Amino acid sequence: MAAGCGARRPRGPLLLLLLLLLLGRPATAAGGGPAPQSPGAGVRMFTPFHFLVEPEDTLSVRGSSVTLNCSAYSEPPPKIEWKKDGTFLNLVSDDRRQLLPDGSLFISNVVHSKHNKPDEGYYQCVATVESLGTIVSRTAKLTVAGLPRFTSQPEPSSVYAGNNAVLNCEVNADLAPFVRWEQNRQPLLLDDRVVKLPSGALVLSNVTEGDGGLYRCVIDSGGPPKYSDEAELKVLPEPEVPSDLVFLKQPSSLVKAVGQSVVLPCVASGLPAPVIRWVKNEETLDTDSSERLVLLAGGSLEISAVTENDAGTYSCVADSGNETIEAQAELTVQAHPEFLKRPASLYAHESMDIVFECEVTGKPAPTVKWVKNGDMVIPSDYFKIVKEHNLQVLGLVKSDEGFYQCIAENDVGNAQAGAQLIILEHDVAIPTLPPTSLTSATTDHLAPATTGPLPSAPRDVVASLVSTRFIKLTWRTPASDPQGDSLTYSVFYTKEGTARERVENTSRPGEMQVTIQNLMPATVYIFRVTAQNKHGSGESSSPLRVETQPEVQLPGPAPNIRAYTTSPTSITVTWEKPVSGNGEIQNYKLYYMEKGTDKEQDVDVSSHSYTINGLKKYTEYTFRVVAYNKHGPGVSTQDVAIRTLSDVPSAAPQNLSLEVRNSKSILVHWQPPPPTTQNGVISGYKIRYRKASRKSDVTETLVAGTQLSQLIEGLDRGTEYNFRVAALTVNGTGPATDWLSAETFESDLDETRVPDVPSSLHVRPLVTSIVVSWTPPENQNIVVRGYAIGYGIGSPHAQTIKVDYKQRYYTIENLDPNSHYVITLKAFNHVGEGIPLYESAVTRPHTVPDPTPMMPPVGVQASILSHDTIRVTWADNSLPKHQKITDSRYYTIRWKTNIPANTKYKNANATTLSYLVTGLKPNTLYEFSVMVTKGRRSSTWSMTAHGTTFELVPTSPPKDVTVVSKEGKPRTIIVNWQPPSEANGKITGYIIYYSTDVNAEIHDWVIEPVVGNRLTHQIQELTLDTPYYFKIQARNSKGMGPMSEAVQFRTPKADSSDKMPNDQASGSAGKGSRLPDLGSDYKPPMSGSNSPHGSPTSPLDSNVLLVLIISVGVITIVAVVIIAVFCTRRTTSHQKKKRAACKSVNGSHKYKGNSKDVKPPDLWIHHERLELKPIAKSPDPNPIMTDTPIPRHSQDTTPVGTSSDGSTHQRRNSYRGHESEDSMSTLAGRRGMRPKMMMPFDSQPPQQSVRNTPSTDTMPASSSQTCCADHQDPEGATSSSYLASSQEEDSGQGLPTAHVRPSHPLKSFAVPAVPPPRPPTYDPALPSTPLLSQQALNHHLHAVKTASIGTLGRSRPPMPVIVPSAPEVQETTRMLEDSESSYEPDELTKEMAHLEGLMKDLNAITTA
Repeated sequence: MAAGCGARRPRGPLLLLLLLLLLGRPATAAGGGPAPQSPGAGVRMFTPFHFLVEPEDTLSVRGSSVTLNCSAYSEPPPKIEWKKDGTFLNLVSDDRRQLLPDGSLFISNVVHSKHNKPDEGYYQCVATVESLGTIVSRTAKLTVAGLPRFTSQPEPSSVYAGNNAVLNCEVNADLAPFVRWEQNRQPLLLDDRVVKLPSGALVLSNVTEGDGGLYRCVIDSGGPPKYSDEAELKVLPEPEVPSDLVFLKQPSSLVKAVGQSVVLPCVASGLPAPVIRWVKNEETLDTDSSERLVLLAGGSLEISAVTENDAGTYSCVADSGNETIEAQAELTVQAHPEFLKRPASLYAHESMDIVFECEVTGKPAPTVKWVKNGDMVIPSDYFKIVKEHNLQVLGLVKSDEGFYQCIAENDVGNAQAGAQLIILEHDVAIPTLPPTSLTSATTDHLAPATTGPLPSAPRDVVASLVSTRFIKLTWRTPASDPQGDSLTYSVFYTKEGTARERVENTSRPGEMQVTIQNLMPATVYIFRVTAQNKHGSGESSSPLRVETQPEVQLPGPAPNIRAYTTSPTSITVTWEKPVSGNGEIQNYKLYYMEKGTDKEQDVDVSSHSYTINGLKKYTEYTFRVVAYNKHGPGVSTQDVAIRTLSDVPSAAPQNLSLEVRNSKSILVHWQPPPPTTQNGVISGYKIRYRKASRKSDVTETLVAGTQLSQLIEGLDRGTEYNFRVAALTVNGTGPATDWLSAETFESDLDETRVPDVPSSLHVRPLVTSIVVSWTPPENQNIVVRGYAIGYGIGSPHAQTIKVDYKQRYYTIENLDPNSHYVITLKAFNHVGEGIPLYESAVTRPHTVPDPTPMMPPVGVQASILSHDTIRVTWADNSLPKHQKITDSRYYTIRWKTNIPANTKYKNANATTLSYLVTGLKPNTLYEFSVMVTKGRRSSTWSMTAHGTTFELVPTSPPKDVTVVSKEGKPRTIIVNWQPPSEANGKITGYIIYYSTDVNAEIHDWVIEPVVGNRLTHQIQELTLDTPYYFKIQARNSKGMGPMSEAVQFRTPKADSSDKMPNDQASGSAGKGSRLPDLGSDYKPPMSGSNSPHGSPTSPLDSNVLLVLIISVGVITIVAVVIIAVFCTRRTTSHQKKKRAACKSVNGSHKYKGNSKDVKPPDLWIHHERLELKPIAKSPDPNPIMTDTPIPRHSQDTTPVGTSSDGSTHQRRNSYRGHESEDSMSTLAGRRGMRPKMMMPFDSQPPQQSVRNTPSTDTMPASSSQTCCADHQDPEGATSSSYLASSQEEDSGQGLPTAHVRPSHPLKSFAVPAVPPPRPPTYDPALPSTPLLSQQALNHHLHAVKTASIGTLGRSRPPMPVIVPSAPEVQETTRMLEDSESSYEPDELTKEMAHLEGLMKDLNAITTA
């Protein structure tokens, strides 16, 4: 023990020191934060680095000096540089520009001319600290006032004393601050009565005689002053007569920033002198008590330190007592960008995802860009702008470290805010920071580790679900920790070809699956998984390469759709190109709809903006955009809603009425204009009235918008007045009603009681009308406001009509001829109705019958409006030319559809020449006809019109969805369904969604598009013994219908036929002949032991059967070898006879042989090798299955003529005949599959010719047959051999083939010739193959033609073999004779090697 301790003593202190470092370093890191820490803590502190002073916008003049201030703080002090218009300035060799010690930029003798403006522009201060980073300041604009020029100069004018005067002097806005005025060439002093406006104009209020003289304005901008022309102002004595009121200066719309001062000019002139008042948004401003609102000389309004609340419409109202005039201007207030949330400095590890948050406000809304170490951040796959302003960095690398700045900019200015990113080593824990700093994918596993064993690599990492934009990974626990309940996992992934790796962590301990989102379609990603325990992160799994599926080739939604109102009748909509365009965008379709209606209109647009004209005024509309590519419409944008601008009303108020109250007042009543013509919010009504005798003297009265009546008082007695009313909005006054007259009473009449009875009532009956006339009551001192006429057959109370008090007659229309009517007349006022007066009359009978019979309507047309609405219109030849209906006729419309045939007619009545038929079925043909009815007469039905309603998206899902496993392929399923009951149009395709999680979001399901109206689809390479859920969605030209209910299907468990290829593929390549691999398509004979999916229910019975089959095969081969050795000793003469037969010339010979002399070969000998025969995929795809665009990794089969037995053995999986493997979908990770082989009994490419060569060694025929084949086709020795088989009787059926030994030797070997490459036609008259005897052909014809898996359990009709021509008798005889020949010695050696391989495989199977 002492010796052992002494030996370890030198390493003790070193290990102790290492242990302390490992334990102490994370502990101190975890406990710290951004606060200062000891150097050994392992966490670097954030470095204070910011600007103390930033440059501001500056106005200068030519020849002056300018200083742009800038100062930054950092330890060590930063290096300051300047940029102008984005380019660094070289201040070393610049004589006029120099850098001051604090970092400011000094420019002496500013240069500015028409063609040379080197100093004007945008300046930015750049501060840099070596090994730390770079920050940039806000951008400041240096403006240099231009050369002095006058755009307008003062003009001579005259003004009355006590009035106002304005002298204009307009210059460039940059020069306005440098303008001053002179009177008689002496500087003019400004005071409360004389002011200079911001534009440079001079305003003089309450002019006196001393204000007269010569005036000129001067531009004094540092250089020699520039003078305008002189203008004389004459002051006239105040006149005695009033003068008109006019504006000398009106306000104009302005845009100002928050904090600036604004002057709204307004100067009026007139006598008496006008009084100016200001109104904002219809509220009078109190300039006397406000500190910020000042009324300048002449009436101009000055607002200091404007705020956003000051924005609005300002009206300058000038009132002289006799007249009032008004002028309006709009003040728009903008705000500088301000930060509501600044970016925060972050710690992170490599491969993490981070988000810098930046929230800004301003008016107009600022745009945000990001800068890293002074350079612009260009959005890419790893640098993304999220939530409009935030910067997301994915998969951090060390070079991402530095200073990031958020720069907000709008029309007013710009601002910046920055933060620092520090990337720590993986063994240093991240200090506590706000939870928003890291994304959810990278916030776990940051706790410090302790010393102990680390987990090994996770096992069996596979992609269980692969979609276009996500991949679901699953794995098993590491071998070091089989339970794995406390393990957490990190999935590292990167796009192939990039070095930036990202990480996604599991959400809880023990979870062994992760779904990676936001991937790119058709992109290869490389994944690896590590496990973490309390001691740290363990070994990484081997990389897994997975490719996402291609995107369904439709465009995504167009981003940034915005709508702008440009006028009361037009709206401009703009958008950008979809991010996922999936090919070239052909055009866009802009949909818009008036809110509150269901009629959507659309227009095709080729650009990214469109202005829609002809809209309703002050009406809200919704807009959306759909992009189109060659595959069709993409995803629609969200609806954006906007209202058109208001305007003056386009119609007058309705139902204007006048009510004379007494001798001096009239009450005016009205109703608002129709809602569609108001064009805004009605703010008031303007009532204008005048005496009928004096039309020029009009009086106006304004009332509020909610008031619908007004009592006009102070009128003259017994005088007729005209009234009209107009509606007002904020935009102005709309059209007025027609003039309506009323006469005031001569005296104030009595209205405390009802009127007396009218003095007389007379009636004059006609055929269909009665003319009623009357005289007023005799007592004229009681107010009569009107008369009520009642009438009816036998009773006067059926209908009542009221007329004005001035009216003395009325014609009652639309009465029945030859009928007795009772008529009553009553006078009424506000108290009530007076005593009635009665009369009766009988209308005249029809003397001449109507000779014209009722004609049916003509020109019936059906106009389709939507998927459920058709407008039916027609003409009536019995009406006048203007087609105006004046009688009581009506029309009956009927319609029906012929599907189903027994549908009954539906009817409706109309009194106009059109009718809107609603509630129809989409995409349905209807027929319409019309008849007219007048009185008791009706016409016949018109000629029919037809119309088919528009299509609508399917309103029901596909039905009868079933999922079945494909026979012999447990990893392949077939989905079948029926079309939706309510397709509402031609079905153009389906989309199949499937997933292993029925509760997953629908965008996380795997998508399989199905083109056309096919009703079945198959999906390949699913995971065994896994439940899958399937949904189907139908689609027509209008869009997608609802999804079907989820259908669950569990894939079968693995069986021996599915496992053997995987078990034998590894470690078996390169051996001699093999035991036949039954392949994944193996299907045992149909019996009770068979499962529904083709997998045997008893693995033991399957193994016993396999051993028996192989044993019989081995014994048979041994016997064949012995016979072959015996046959090699045949006489030389017999061999010469064979060679002569090989050299025989092809000719036309009669068949003379006897079938009894023909001896069939032993076709069982090479059955195992026969099964290894490759076959190409069928050129004809299954007409029922559909192609999918998902790429496959399966390899094409290659002929065995040039491959070894070992490689042949690795290709023993069979394809299904006449099915294109490209039409099947793969799910389980899209792994590369082993090449598949097909058993040659069921299907064969029709263009493939039969060639038998010695190199293939797959035919039981002797070398003489091979020789003959070579003689007929010299290329046969080098071409690949294929076995021909008969075509299926139904091209739509492609039954799977199986590696099963037939019940008869002849079933295992049928070599008919193959038809030429043309559509298959079956001719039973053609001869069969000559390789079989007549007896065999007669007795086993059915077995030979149908040796597929389908024949093992059920009978199938025999199928004749097609051959291009029958071989001649001599060739047939020689071929059959050659079948008796023996093997050559080298062939015997091959057979022995093959037998040895079979015995080894037999031993391996029996021991297993």
